[in-house]
Amino acid sequence: MNRKALMGLVVAFLIPVLCYLVLKYASDRAVDMPRRYLLDTVVTSINKGKETNDSIWHITANIRLQNQLGDTVHIFDKEGKITVANFFFTSCGSICPKLTHNMQKLQQSFIKGGNVRNKIDTSIVQFLSFTVDPARDSVSTIKDYADRFGVNHDNWWMLTGSRDSIYKFAFEELKVDKFSEEPISPDFVHTSRFVLIDKQHVVRGYYNGLDTNSISKLARDIGLLMLEKDKKQKSTVFMEIIDLTWLWLIIVAAVLFFMVYMNARRKING
Repeated sequence: MNRKALMGLVVAFLIPVLCYLVLKYASDRAVDMPRRYLLDTVVTSINKGKETNDSIWHITANIRLQNQLGDTVHIFDKEGKITVANFFFTSCGSICPKLTHNMQKLQQSFIKGGNVRNKIDTSIVQFLSFTVDPARDSVSTIKDYADRFGVNHDNWWMLTGSRDSIYKFAFEELKVDKFSEEPISPDFVHTSRFVLIDKQHVVRGYYNGLDTNSISKLARDIGLLMLEKDKKQKSTVFMEIIDLTWLWLIIVAAVLFFMVYMNARRKING
């Protein structure tokens, strides 16, 4: 094979490869992922003479409470799930019924196939609602409240228990007072915030649970977090090979290679 034919084969292979890399680079940066909140500290390290700063994000504590079914649970017992949390109390006559109604609609949106009779896809998201009036909100009380709003107990826990634990969680772990549009008294947590927590238990967003647009953004951000890769898990060469994008790349490259090769053969034989 002469030099021109060889160059043609090289170009035929490189064009789809370069196109793929450019598109992948652009798509990786086109998605606006939910940012992380609650920075604990920044660690400075030196590697090969270069100084780097690593952000250490706050990991939400896994506290123990009782759910509406009477089970004593840790809030992150169901591992590997995205979590949406809010605060309520059953005797609330202002924002709580609306918040619960909107949370229930959000829960329904993550049912497989959009059919309310289908089973919840519990691999996606866990909903948590913490009562801020546990003295009056017993297990039976929050169970009745949950049933009144059509809560599916599979992936939505309404939680009661130690008042100190719930309030410490709200102010120290989720810091709802810093990301709330309304002032919050340290003596009574009353907020419209929905809080998004990722699979690593890092807070990724605060949303107005009374606002339709904010809830739509929350649903979108849940979808983005589902696609987010765990940086602790290294991808393997095998997983790269079976990527369908690479399959199309190989097919296109093979077709172009064959066309250039046959053209070169015809020139040589002619």
